[in-house]
Amino acid sequence: MSANIDDIFSILGDWTQGGFNFALAVVVSTWGSSPRQAGSLMAIRDDGLIEGSVSGGCIESSVITSAQRLMDEGGAAELEFGVADETAWQVGLSCGGKIRVWVFPKSSIDPAIITSTSAAIQNRQHFHMTCLINDQRIEPSAKALINTLDDDGQCFHLAVLPKPRLFIIGAVHISQHLAPMANAVGFDVTVIDPRETFAHEDRFPDVTVLSDWPQDALKDVPIDPDTAFVTLTHDPKIDDTALKIILKSPSFYIACLGSRKTHDARRLRLKDHGFDYESIDRIQGPAGYDIGAKTPAEIAVSVLAELIAAYRKSDR
Repeated sequence: MSANIDDIFSILGDWTQGGFNFALAVVVSTWGSSPRQAGSLMAIRDDGLIEGSVSGGCIESSVITSAQRLMDEGGAAELEFGVADETAWQVGLSCGGKIRVWVFPKSSIDPAIITSTSAAIQNRQHFHMTCLINDQRIEPSAKALINTLDDDGQCFHLAVLPKPRLFIIGAVHISQHLAPMANAVGFDVTVIDPRETFAHEDRFPDVTVLSDWPQDALKDVPIDPDTAFVTLTHDPKIDDTALKIILKSPSFYIACLGSRKTHDARRLRLKDHGFDYESIDRIQGPAGYDIGAKTPAEIAVSVLAELIAAYRKSDR
C-alpha cells in the first residue's frame, strides 16, 4: 500500500535528519480514469529509495528519472501523461486517464514545511502548503484549501491532514480481521475491551490494544472529525458506555454490530439516556454494507467498505 500523506512527510523528516537528498512528486490534477487522486505524493531519495505513489505504477519510472535530474540541477518540473501522448503506452496511462505531476527537489521545499508538518501530525492538526510551479518552490500557506489547483493552473494547495483513526470497541473475532484490514488501508487502529482475555496484544499485532472500559480508555482522548468508531461486543454494558461518549463527539463514522432488532433496542436505551433520535441516527446499524456477509472476515470487509465510503464522502 502507498504511504499516506502524513507518512510521506514523516519520512521526509527522517531523510532530512539522515542527510539525504530527495525530491517530492505531487499529483496536481487528473482526468478520466487515472489511478491516483490529486494530492497523491511520491518521495524519491537520492539512493533510489521511493515511498508513496503517483499512479498505479505506469508512470513512476519517468517521474523518478525527472526527480533524479532535479536533485542535481534544482528547479521544478511539470509532467503530464495520458493516452493521447505519443509515449502513453510506454510510460503513460493505458487505463485511459490523464495525470499531471509536479516534481520538486529538496532545494525547492521550504525547510519549515518538514518541521511544521511533523509537529502538526503529532498534534493531529491540519497543515497547509502551496506548490508553485512557476516559482519552483513549495512553501507553507495560511489558506485552508485541500488538494486544490488554482484556476491559472500554477498553484496547487496541498493539505496534510491527521491520519484517520478507528477505535474498535470489542476485541472479538471480527475485530481480528477488521483491525489489520483498516490498518492496511491507512487507519490508525485502537482496539478497546475491558476483558483481558480478549484484549491481548498477541491477538492484535501491529495495532494498539487497551484492556480498559471505554469510559477510561477514551477519557483523555480528543475525538476529532477524523475519528471513527465501531462497536462489536453485543454487550450493552460495554457498547453503550462507549456510545454515550461517542455520540457527543464530531466523529465521522459510528457503527454498531447487531441485528435490526438489536439496534432498535439500542436506540430505545440511548433515548432513555437522554439522546435525541437525530443524534442516535448517526449510528450505522447494523454495521457494514449488506453484501450477504456470513463469516467474521466477510463482515469485517463490509464494515471496512462502509467506513472508507464515509471517510471519502467527508471530502478528505
